[in-house]
Amino acid sequence: MVPKSDVPANGESPGSGDARVGRVIAVGIAAGLLSGVFGVGGGILIVPGLMWVASMEQRRAHGTSLAAVLPIALFGVVTYVANDHINVGATIALTVGSLAGTLIGTAWLARAPKHLLSLSFAALLVVSAVRLLFELDTSREHALDLGSVAALLATGFVAGVLAGLLGIGGGVVMVPAMMLVLGLAPVVAKGTSLAVIVPTAIIGTWRNRRNLNVDLRAATVVGLSGAGCAVIGAMVAEQLPDRASNLMFAGLLLFMALRLARQAQLAKRQKAS
Repeated sequence: MVPKSDVPANGESPGSGDARVGRVIAVGIAAGLLSGVFGVGGGILIVPGLMWVASMEQRRAHGTSLAAVLPIALFGVVTYVANDHINVGATIALTVGSLAGTLIGTAWLARAPKHLLSLSFAALLVVSAVRLLFELDTSREHALDLGSVAALLATGFVAGVLAGLLGIGGGVVMVPAMMLVLGLAPVVAKGTSLAVIVPTAIIGTWRNRRNLNVDLRAATVVGLSGAGCAVIGAMVAEQLPDRASNLMFAGLLLFMALRLARQAQLAKRQKAS
């Protein structure tokens, strides 16, 4: 018997049918490339992708996305580790905060209205896109001190809440914070972000599984199809100019935000009518 948590709200598995499987795999490939190049888990693409191409119920899409992020981030971080582009101290501080935040975020996911989830996600994407248009000073790396550790703990907490609630890895918050607080080079901030996303995704998926907000089969398809591409994306990130990388990412985020906001408005009107 198939567990209830693995059956979408419409009663049809996202993996049923060759065309549907192909679309879900495409979501994973795109998310993997995005993860490797930009140091994010890929959830900003997986969530809308599962909703649009797999017709997945929104809460389940958020939970499934976080589960899919795990193998993608795990494979992506390998390349960064091989090139010594991980800051261990920042990883520890961010992870402690993130794990605490994830527990709260997954609890909120079970209760939050769907249109509010969409609007929150869209707002996050817009803020992230605008931030990418401004260059941060990373010419000098700062050592960890009490103030920076506190800032990273808070950043990790926020990233964890967003991971649990919105199904993202939290890289859109952690990467700029590390560049701002510690002056880390973008490539080091991205690698460190992926290292934090791995334990965050594990804890978040465990909680979402208990709340019946995850489709593990769809997550496996997306995660494994994107994992190899994350390595390719990380290799590209090593060569890509920071400014070009930021502009491309900002454009993608704005496009996704506009589409999600429109979808949220339509859903709210349909519910009111």
